[in-house]
Amino acid sequence: MPYLAARVPSDWQVTHVDEEAEDIDWTDHPDVVGITFHTPSAFHAYRLAERFRLQGACIVMGGPHVTLLPEEAGRHADVIFIGEAEGLWEEFLNSFETGSYRRVYRQAGPRSLACAPMARKTLFHRHDFASGVLFATRGCPNDCDFCSVVLMYKHGLRKRPIAEVAAEFGSFHGKRIIFWDDNIAADKKYAKELFRTITPHHKWWSSQATIHAALDDEFLDAAAGSGCKQLFLGLESISQLSMNEAGKGFNRVEDYARLLKRVHAHGIAVQAGIVFGFDNDTPAIFKDTLDFLEEAGVQNATFNILTPYPGTPLYQRLDAQGRILTRDWRKYNGRTDLVFQPNQMSAEELLAGYRYANRRFYSLRSVAKRMRRSPVQMWWTLPLNLAYAASWASAQWGDRG
Repeated sequence: MPYLAARVPSDWQVTHVDEEAEDIDWTDHPDVVGITFHTPSAFHAYRLAERFRLQGACIVMGGPHVTLLPEEAGRHADVIFIGEAEGLWEEFLNSFETGSYRRVYRQAGPRSLACAPMARKTLFHRHDFASGVLFATRGCPNDCDFCSVVLMYKHGLRKRPIAEVAAEFGSFHGKRIIFWDDNIAADKKYAKELFRTITPHHKWWSSQATIHAALDDEFLDAAAGSGCKQLFLGLESISQLSMNEAGKGFNRVEDYARLLKRVHAHGIAVQAGIVFGFDNDTPAIFKDTLDFLEEAGVQNATFNILTPYPGTPLYQRLDAQGRILTRDWRKYNGRTDLVFQPNQMSAEELLAGYRYANRRFYSLRSVAKRMRRSPVQMWWTLPLNLAYAASWASAQWGDRG
């Protein structure tokens, strides 16, 4: 949203509300309300839209869920954006002033990312994780069947000019930066040049990549040298059958341990992305996964329950098999609810296994074992583990309450 705000004409007043960090000021009465949201927040977004519409606002919706289900979103909005909004957003704002705007804006083809204005920094409201957030690339060349990225960004991988990215990277006053890219290693030649260009700024950064990034020493050298402290790696599963099933067979599970060692050897911590619930998963997957993560000394992990977002090949397959249990989008959160019938375990077993994984991974015993195995960046990964542990314990206490 701060990027889109940078494209608003200077004579408009812009307010940005991040509900993770602040409440909505309902005494404000804007002319236009733009809402972007993922699937689990859809019903909440629709309620917000209804309330703002009663105040006379024009409701504009865009983002992942709108792109996945435009007809549904269109019933709750005056205007929807399908796919990327750059260029079309400015067109809408100009048309709004003359009362000639359209109901639907859809990007006809790939849009250049060159000359994109820097995000409006004053509109960032979360400063607990980073001093700045930006993107260098958009999209991913892979086509995993559970992922909505290829549906949101249908025009393949695109890259901003390196000089423009470096200028924005250097413009943040703080030291901790997040590249919010889907896969910053998708074009390694581009990434290496980018890393070399941002090195003089002496900042720390993190981003997301596939495990393939660890195959390239030059990539890891350049990343570490430019201040990379952590990479989120989409391991997804330690079952090769599950990776093949998901269209991510390029993840070779037998190579995981070796490749994680390579990342650690460059002083880069790993946050592993793990998904439970593939058709080849049995109840043994939970303990096997935790054993592997602890032996590999993985610093952090994000566990998710497989969630078939509407429009994805995974959703279409499960729906055709009659295995979708609900279309209550609030339950498509990947954490607290299960929305499809698993293949080789019960729903209760899958939910219990997910809770076991979080409880065990962020236990003091597991934290100590993993930190001993790989003490990379311990000065901040240890406090982060403890924070995750406290957050998980608090969530479980809240559920019991």
